[in-house]
Amino acid sequence: MLPVDATLADLLQEPERKPRLLVVDDQPTNIQVLYRVFADDCQVFMATSGTQALHTARQEAPDVILLDVMMPDMDGYEVCRQLKQDSRTRDIPVLFVTAHHEAQEETRGLEMGAVDFITKPINPAVVRARVRTHLTLKRQTDVLKHLVFIDALTHTFNRRYFDERLGEEWGRAQRTGKPLSLLFADVDFFKQYNDVYGHQRGDDALSQVAHALKQAALRPGDVVCRYGGEEFACLLPDTDLDGALQVAQRMKKAVRALGMAHAASHVAGVLTISAGVAVRTPTSTGDANALVALADAQLYRAKTQGRAQACAAVLD
Repeated sequence: MLPVDATLADLLQEPERKPRLLVVDDQPTNIQVLYRVFADDCQVFMATSGTQALHTARQEAPDVILLDVMMPDMDGYEVCRQLKQDSRTRDIPVLFVTAHHEAQEETRGLEMGAVDFITKPINPAVVRARVRTHLTLKRQTDVLKHLVFIDALTHTFNRRYFDERLGEEWGRAQRTGKPLSLLFADVDFFKQYNDVYGHQRGDDALSQVAHALKQAALRPGDVVCRYGGEEFACLLPDTDLDGALQVAQRMKKAVRALGMAHAASHVAGVLTISAGVAVRTPTSTGDANALVALADAQLYRAKTQGRAQACAAVLD
Protein backbone atom coordinates (compact mmCIF):
# COMPACT_ATOMS: atom_id res chain seq x y z
CA MET A 1 0.00 0.00 0.00
CA LEU A 2 1.33 3.46 -0.90
CA PRO A 3 1.65 6.00 1.94
CA VAL A 4 -1.42 8.22 2.08
CA ASP A 5 0.40 11.31 3.29
CA ALA A 6 2.97 11.44 0.48
CA THR A 7 2.93 13.96 -2.35
CA LEU A 8 2.61 12.95 -5.98
CA ALA A 9 6.29 13.75 -6.52
CA ASP A 10 7.25 11.54 -3.56
CA LEU A 11 5.15 8.66 -4.83
CA LEU A 12 6.64 8.80 -8.31
CA GLN A 13 10.11 8.21 -6.93
CA GLU A 14 11.54 4.70 -7.07
CA PRO A 15 10.07 2.63 -4.19
CA GLU A 16 12.35 1.57 -1.37
CA ARG A 17 11.53 -2.11 -1.79
CA LYS A 18 12.66 -4.13 -4.74
CA PRO A 19 10.00 -4.77 -7.40
CA ARG A 20 8.31 -8.15 -7.07
CA LEU A 21 8.54 -10.37 -10.14
CA LEU A 22 6.76 -13.70 -10.65
CA VAL A 23 8.32 -16.05 -13.21
CA VAL A 24 6.07 -18.90 -14.38
CA ASP A 25 7.48 -21.77 -16.45
CA ASP A 26 7.19 -25.54 -16.19
CA GLN A 27 10.90 -25.88 -17.10
CA PRO A 28 13.15 -25.09 -14.10
CA THR A 29 16.06 -24.28 -16.41
CA ASN A 30 14.05 -21.47 -18.03
CA ILE A 31 13.16 -20.12 -14.60
CA GLN A 32 16.83 -20.13 -13.61
CA VAL A 33 17.76 -18.15 -16.72
CA LEU A 34 15.23 -15.44 -15.88
CA TYR A 35 16.15 -15.55 -12.21
CA ARG A 36 19.76 -14.72 -13.07
CA VAL A 37 18.59 -11.82 -15.25
CA PHE A 38 16.53 -10.21 -12.47
CA ALA A 39 17.94 -11.46 -9.15
CA ASP A 40 20.00 -8.32 -8.50
CA ASP A 41 17.17 -5.89 -9.17
CA CYS A 42 13.98 -7.70 -8.22
CA GLN A 43 12.50 -9.97 -5.60
CA VAL A 44 11.83 -13.01 -7.77
CA PHE A 45 9.07 -15.53 -7.08
CA MET A 46 8.83 -18.75 -9.10
CA ALA A 47 6.03 -21.08 -10.14
CA THR A 48 6.21 -24.22 -12.28
CA SER A 49 2.48 -24.67 -12.94
CA GLY A 50 -0.57 -22.59 -13.65
CA THR A 51 -2.21 -23.50 -10.37
CA GLN A 52 0.89 -22.53 -8.42
CA ALA A 53 1.14 -19.30 -10.40
CA LEU A 54 -2.41 -18.25 -9.48
CA HIS A 55 -1.82 -19.03 -5.81
CA THR A 56 1.49 -17.15 -5.71
CA ALA A 57 0.06 -14.15 -7.55
CA ARG A 58 -2.75 -13.86 -4.99
CA GLN A 59 -0.48 -14.34 -2.00
CA GLU A 60 2.55 -12.27 -3.02
CA ALA A 61 1.00 -9.52 -5.20
CA PRO A 62 3.85 -9.30 -7.74
CA ASP A 63 4.38 -6.12 -9.73
CA VAL A 64 4.92 -8.00 -13.01
CA ILE A 65 4.37 -11.60 -14.14
CA LEU A 66 6.50 -13.34 -16.79
CA LEU A 67 4.27 -16.18 -17.97
CA ASP A 68 5.09 -19.17 -20.15
CA VAL A 69 2.37 -20.19 -22.61
CA MET A 70 2.85 -23.95 -22.87
CA MET A 71 2.37 -25.71 -19.53
CA PRO A 72 0.88 -29.15 -18.86
CA ASP A 73 -1.81 -28.53 -16.23
CA MET A 74 -3.09 -25.14 -17.37
CA ASP A 75 -1.69 -23.14 -20.27
CA GLY A 76 -0.62 -19.54 -19.95
CA TYR A 77 -3.70 -18.22 -21.71
CA GLU A 78 -5.98 -19.77 -19.10
CA VAL A 79 -3.75 -18.52 -16.29
CA CYS A 80 -3.90 -15.01 -17.74
CA ARG A 81 -7.67 -15.24 -18.13
CA GLN A 82 -8.10 -16.17 -14.48
CA LEU A 83 -5.69 -13.48 -13.33
CA LYS A 84 -7.71 -10.85 -15.18
CA GLN A 85 -10.99 -12.07 -13.65
CA ASP A 86 -9.71 -11.74 -10.08
CA SER A 87 -9.88 -8.27 -8.49
CA ARG A 88 -6.72 -9.07 -6.52
CA THR A 89 -4.61 -9.75 -9.63
CA ARG A 90 -6.32 -8.14 -12.63
CA ASP A 91 -4.07 -5.05 -12.62
CA ILE A 92 -0.76 -6.97 -12.59
CA PRO A 93 0.99 -6.64 -15.98
CA VAL A 94 1.45 -10.03 -17.65
CA LEU A 95 4.24 -10.57 -20.19
CA PHE A 96 4.02 -13.81 -22.13
CA VAL A 97 7.35 -15.57 -22.68
CA THR A 98 7.07 -18.30 -25.30
CA ALA A 99 8.75 -20.13 -28.15
CA HIS A 100 5.79 -19.34 -30.41
CA HIS A 101 6.44 -16.75 -33.11
CA GLU A 102 3.07 -16.77 -34.86
CA ALA A 103 1.16 -13.51 -35.08
CA GLN A 104 -2.11 -15.19 -34.11
CA GLU A 105 -0.56 -16.47 -30.87
CA GLU A 106 0.63 -12.98 -29.99
CA THR A 107 -2.78 -11.55 -30.83
CA ARG A 108 -4.48 -14.14 -28.65
CA GLY A 109 -2.18 -13.29 -25.72
CA LEU A 110 -2.83 -9.58 -26.03
CA GLU A 111 -6.57 -10.16 -26.28
CA MET A 112 -6.36 -12.14 -23.03
CA GLY A 113 -5.03 -9.01 -21.32
CA ALA A 114 -1.27 -9.44 -21.57
CA VAL A 115 0.76 -6.27 -22.06
CA ASP A 116 3.69 -7.77 -23.98
CA PHE A 117 4.85 -10.88 -25.82
CA ILE A 118 8.48 -12.04 -25.61
CA THR A 119 9.80 -14.90 -27.70
CA LYS A 120 12.33 -17.54 -26.68
CA PRO A 121 15.24 -17.83 -26.63
CA ILE A 122 15.22 -14.63 -24.62
CA ASN A 123 17.63 -11.75 -25.00
CA PRO A 124 18.41 -10.72 -21.39
CA ALA A 125 18.86 -7.04 -22.24
CA VAL A 126 15.55 -6.90 -24.11
CA VAL A 127 13.61 -8.72 -21.39
CA ARG A 128 15.12 -6.49 -18.71
CA ALA A 129 14.23 -3.34 -20.65
CA ARG A 130 10.64 -4.45 -21.26
CA VAL A 131 10.10 -5.43 -17.64
CA ARG A 132 11.55 -2.10 -16.51
CA THR A 133 9.13 -0.26 -18.80
CA HIS A 134 6.09 -2.08 -17.44
CA LEU A 135 7.25 -1.67 -13.85
CA THR A 136 7.45 2.08 -14.41
CA LEU A 137 4.03 2.21 -16.05
CA LYS A 138 2.46 0.16 -13.27
CA ARG A 139 4.06 2.33 -10.61
CA GLN A 140 2.66 5.49 -12.19
CA THR A 141 -0.77 3.92 -12.66
CA ASP A 142 -0.82 2.75 -9.05
CA VAL A 143 0.05 6.24 -7.84
CA LEU A 144 -2.69 7.91 -9.87
CA LYS A 145 -5.28 5.30 -8.86
CA HIS A 146 -4.20 5.70 -5.26
CA LEU A 147 -4.57 9.47 -5.28
CA VAL A 148 -8.14 9.17 -6.55
CA PHE A 149 -8.97 7.54 -3.21
CA ILE A 150 -7.31 10.12 -0.94
CA ASP A 151 -9.08 12.92 0.92
CA ALA A 152 -7.16 16.11 0.15
CA LEU A 153 -7.62 17.67 3.59
CA THR A 154 -6.92 14.81 5.99
CA HIS A 155 -4.81 12.53 3.75
CA THR A 156 -6.90 9.57 4.85
CA PHE A 157 -8.79 7.46 2.36
CA ASN A 158 -12.01 9.01 1.12
CA ARG A 159 -15.66 7.90 0.89
CA ARG A 160 -15.15 6.41 -2.57
CA TYR A 161 -12.41 4.14 -1.27
CA PHE A 162 -14.51 3.21 1.74
CA ASP A 163 -17.42 2.12 -0.44
CA GLU A 164 -15.18 -0.10 -2.58
CA ARG A 165 -13.24 -1.54 0.33
CA LEU A 166 -16.41 -2.25 2.33
CA GLY A 167 -17.73 -4.45 -0.46
CA GLU A 168 -14.44 -6.32 -0.69
CA GLU A 169 -14.15 -6.88 3.05
CA TRP A 170 -17.78 -7.97 3.34
CA GLY A 171 -17.22 -10.55 0.62
CA ARG A 172 -14.00 -11.73 2.23
CA ALA A 173 -15.72 -12.10 5.61
CA GLN A 174 -18.43 -14.19 3.99
CA ARG A 175 -15.83 -16.47 2.38
CA THR A 176 -13.61 -16.88 5.43
CA GLY A 177 -16.31 -16.94 8.12
CA LYS A 178 -14.38 -14.35 10.15
CA PRO A 179 -15.89 -11.27 11.82
CA LEU A 180 -15.83 -7.82 10.26
CA SER A 181 -16.23 -4.66 12.32
CA LEU A 182 -17.13 -1.16 11.19
CA LEU A 183 -16.53 1.89 13.37
CA PHE A 184 -17.94 5.36 12.78
CA ALA A 185 -16.35 8.27 14.65
CA ASP A 186 -17.73 11.80 14.75
CA VAL A 187 -16.04 14.90 16.20
CA ASP A 188 -18.24 16.22 19.01
CA PHE A 189 -19.76 19.69 18.60
CA PHE A 190 -17.65 20.39 15.54
CA LYS A 191 -19.99 23.05 14.14
CA GLN A 192 -19.54 24.97 17.37
CA TYR A 193 -15.78 24.49 17.10
CA ASN A 194 -15.81 26.11 13.67
CA ASP A 195 -18.03 28.92 14.94
CA VAL A 196 -15.63 29.72 17.78
CA TYR A 197 -12.24 29.11 16.18
CA GLY A 198 -12.90 29.54 12.45
CA HIS A 199 -12.83 27.12 9.54
CA GLN A 200 -9.06 27.24 9.12
CA ARG A 201 -8.59 25.99 12.68
CA GLY A 202 -11.38 23.50 12.01
CA ASP A 203 -9.56 22.08 9.00
CA ASP A 204 -6.37 21.78 11.04
CA ALA A 205 -8.30 20.03 13.80
CA LEU A 206 -9.74 17.49 11.36
CA SER A 207 -6.26 16.76 10.02
CA GLN A 208 -4.96 16.13 13.53
CA VAL A 209 -7.94 13.97 14.43
CA ALA A 210 -7.44 11.91 11.27
CA HIS A 211 -3.79 11.34 12.15
CA ALA A 212 -4.72 10.30 15.69
CA LEU A 213 -7.32 7.83 14.39
CA LYS A 214 -4.81 6.28 11.98
CA GLN A 215 -2.28 5.92 14.80
CA ALA A 216 -4.89 4.16 16.93
CA ALA A 217 -5.72 1.67 14.16
CA LEU A 218 -2.65 -0.47 14.72
CA ARG A 219 -2.87 -3.20 12.07
CA PRO A 220 -1.95 -2.67 8.40
CA GLY A 221 -5.32 -4.08 7.32
CA ASP A 222 -7.32 -1.57 9.39
CA VAL A 223 -8.57 1.21 7.12
CA VAL A 224 -9.44 4.74 8.26
CA CYS A 225 -11.48 6.89 5.84
CA ARG A 226 -13.02 10.32 5.95
CA TYR A 227 -16.68 9.45 5.53
CA GLY A 228 -17.91 13.01 5.20
CA GLY A 229 -17.58 16.33 7.04
CA GLU A 230 -16.29 15.63 10.53
CA GLU A 231 -17.19 11.92 10.39
CA PHE A 232 -14.67 9.11 9.89
CA ALA A 233 -15.13 5.40 9.22
CA CYS A 234 -12.77 2.60 10.15
CA LEU A 235 -12.99 -0.90 8.67
CA LEU A 236 -11.56 -3.61 10.94
CA PRO A 237 -11.25 -6.99 9.21
CA ASP A 238 -11.00 -10.14 11.33
CA THR A 239 -12.08 -8.13 14.39
CA ASP A 240 -14.76 -9.18 16.85
CA LEU A 241 -16.82 -6.96 19.18
CA ASP A 242 -14.24 -6.83 21.97
CA GLY A 243 -11.43 -6.00 19.55
CA ALA A 244 -13.47 -3.26 17.85
CA LEU A 245 -14.36 -1.68 21.18
CA GLN A 246 -10.68 -1.66 22.11
CA VAL A 247 -9.94 0.24 18.89
CA ALA A 248 -12.76 2.68 19.64
CA GLN A 249 -11.36 3.34 23.12
CA ARG A 250 -7.87 3.89 21.74
CA MET A 251 -9.26 6.34 19.22
CA LYS A 252 -11.19 8.24 21.88
CA LYS A 253 -8.09 8.52 24.06
CA ALA A 254 -5.87 9.49 21.14
CA VAL A 255 -8.14 12.37 20.10
CA ARG A 256 -8.58 13.61 23.66
CA ALA A 257 -4.81 13.41 24.17
CA LEU A 258 -4.34 15.95 21.36
CA GLY A 259 -5.46 18.51 23.91
CA MET A 260 -7.11 20.82 21.37
CA ALA A 261 -9.09 23.38 23.33
CA HIS A 262 -12.83 23.40 22.62
CA ALA A 263 -14.53 26.09 24.66
CA ALA A 264 -17.93 25.39 23.07
CA SER A 265 -17.98 21.68 23.88
CA HIS A 266 -20.63 20.52 26.32
CA VAL A 267 -18.72 17.37 27.37
CA ALA A 268 -15.08 18.46 27.78
CA GLY A 269 -12.78 21.41 27.49
CA VAL A 270 -10.95 19.71 24.62
CA LEU A 271 -11.93 18.14 21.32
CA THR A 272 -13.50 14.66 21.67
CA ILE A 273 -15.18 12.07 19.47
CA SER A 274 -18.19 9.80 19.71
CA ALA A 275 -18.06 6.34 18.16
CA GLY A 276 -20.51 3.75 16.89
CA VAL A 277 -19.42 0.17 16.27
CA ALA A 278 -21.16 -2.60 14.32
CA VAL A 279 -19.87 -6.15 13.97
CA ARG A 280 -20.65 -8.82 11.41
CA THR A 281 -20.24 -12.32 12.83
CA PRO A 282 -20.19 -15.60 10.86
CA THR A 283 -23.88 -16.09 11.73
CA SER A 284 -25.01 -12.60 10.74
CA THR A 285 -27.52 -12.10 7.95
CA GLY A 286 -28.09 -8.91 5.99
CA ASP A 287 -25.55 -7.20 3.79
CA ALA A 288 -22.88 -4.50 3.90
CA ASN A 289 -25.51 -1.75 3.89
CA ALA A 290 -27.04 -3.26 7.02
CA LEU A 291 -23.65 -3.09 8.72
CA VAL A 292 -23.35 0.59 7.81
CA ALA A 293 -26.85 1.32 9.09
CA LEU A 294 -26.14 -0.44 12.37
CA ALA A 295 -22.85 1.41 12.92
CA ASP A 296 -24.59 4.70 12.13
CA ALA A 297 -27.36 3.87 14.62
CA GLN A 298 -24.78 3.13 17.30
CA LEU A 299 -23.05 6.43 16.62
CA TYR A 300 -26.40 8.21 16.99
CA ARG A 301 -26.94 6.38 20.27
CA ALA A 302 -23.51 7.48 21.54
CA LYS A 303 -24.40 11.08 20.73
CA THR A 304 -27.82 11.00 22.34
CA GLN A 305 -26.42 9.37 25.49
CA GLY A 306 -24.00 12.21 26.11
CA ARG A 307 -21.22 12.00 23.46
CA ALA A 308 -17.53 11.34 24.04
CA GLN A 309 -18.34 7.63 24.30
CA ALA A 310 -18.61 4.50 22.17
CA CYS A 311 -21.68 2.31 21.63
CA ALA A 312 -21.69 -1.05 19.86
CA ALA A 313 -23.96 -3.80 18.56
CA VAL A 314 -23.71 -7.06 16.65
CA LEU A 315 -25.50 -7.45 13.33
CA ASP A 316 -28.32 -10.05 13.54
